[in-house]
Amino acid sequence: MIIVDTDHSTLLKYPDSERGARFIARLNAVPVEESIAVAIVTVEERMRGWLAVIAKERTALRQIAGYQELARLFEFYHNFQIAPFDEPAARQFDELRAQRMRLGSMDLKIASIALVNSALLLSANLRDFEQVPGLRVENWLD
Repeated sequence: MIIVDTDHSTLLKYPDSERGARFIARLNAVPVEESIAVAIVTVEERMRGWLAVIAKERTALRQIAGYQELARLFEFYHNFQIAPFDEPAARQFDELRAQRMRLGSMDLKIASIALVNSALLLSANLRDFEQVPGLRVENWLD
């Protein structure tokens, strides 16, 4: 399994950009038997962003664009396997958090999901994720 972090999945929305096209070509070269997934935590992060945009607008008319983007977000992630934050991931998260790494909770949850699924995590945030013992992480955007 390959888990695509937020920074990588965002580029998939821009297939005509140079970086987006290069990343998509690399994903297309992945063997068919290898599943491409996104962590539910990544979906949550993106969803919270659009919910915040909606919440800050005071009129219903100004909320329309935020709701449209939220709907596009669901359509976009519909094409992905969603890697869950389940009991094994939660236990892994607690173990990692006990090690007091300098890593945000959301990133630690994503790392936990990747670890329990023996997945390769694609992220541009190598400096933080490389702190996690046993986590395989690569940046395919460079």
